[in-house]
Amino acid sequence: MIKIKREIFKQIIRIIKSYNNIVIARHISPDPDAIASQIALRDSIRLTFPNKNVYAIGAGVSKFKYLGELDHVDLSSIEHALLVVLDVPNFARIDGIDDLHYDAILKIDHHPAMDIIGDVDWTDEHKSSTCEMLINLLLNSRLVIDQKIAENLYAGLVFDNDRFLLANTTKETFETVTELLNTIPINISSIYDNLYTKKFAELKFYAHLINHIEITDNGFGYLVIDDETLQKYHVDAAAPSHFINDFYHIEELLCWCFITYDERNKIYKVNIRSRGPVINLIAEQYGGGGHKYASGCRFTNKADIDKLVKELDSACKDYISQENG
Repeated sequence: MIKIKREIFKQIIRIIKSYNNIVIARHISPDPDAIASQIALRDSIRLTFPNKNVYAIGAGVSKFKYLGELDHVDLSSIEHALLVVLDVPNFARIDGIDDLHYDAILKIDHHPAMDIIGDVDWTDEHKSSTCEMLINLLLNSRLVIDQKIAENLYAGLVFDNDRFLLANTTKETFETVTELLNTIPINISSIYDNLYTKKFAELKFYAHLINHIEITDNGFGYLVIDDETLQKYHVDAAAPSHFINDFYHIEELLCWCFITYDERNKIYKVNIRSRGPVINLIAEQYGGGGHKYASGCRFTNKADIDKLVKELDSACKDYISQENG
């Protein structure tokens, strides 16, 4: 395993060295793992290779501005670029690369493989986060890591495994964090403050989620959130995704999803989580994807809500039957 890692690290450095123009992208509706990984890698490459043009692109999220600023650049003017895709397995969910003409792809991702296959490809679905993978890379290659880069990567890692509470946390996750903390001093308290401090209006919205989620006899919970509700609590369409992991420890739930209507973009955004039934294959049917127990999708047809709810409820029923033999 160590030999395999060393080889992939060499391949990653080699392809980064080969391109003067590097564009780093990730998935739509990004979480801290996605944004932190692309900003951290961008900053590391810039520090290591000051003469390269390196950009982290995609729509920003105001809640995560503390991680750093994204780049606004005319992608159509960039020639012979290396496209780096982080934390996303399929082309349909990459944010903001429509105008980019690239020569090669470097992919680093911890989701199950889909249609993106990098010229250099490091896909490891057993890792807790893309940030965990980048910590491994930066600590074991010539890429520079400083305190801000380390703090961003730690933030993305602990967000994706919910402070080491989720099943994607492994012995190697703790070893990676230990190596990071032994190498770079970081302000853990500040990181947690940024990740978990919430406004009172957000907590009122969380109470709304708790009070209104519908739970079926099969342990499937769901809630459709319209634009009027978002306005009432002064939150945006991304707010449900900030709370969905908090439902992991509700005994009555096997699987749950929040379906949020984004009035601005005229689209339904769906966040799905599970404590047993496999959900990523269902999400893929609606143009989404993700992990077996943490996935998402989006669609424009309201009728798809009923279809998705029925499929997820059926998955819970089948899971119960299998568990009961």
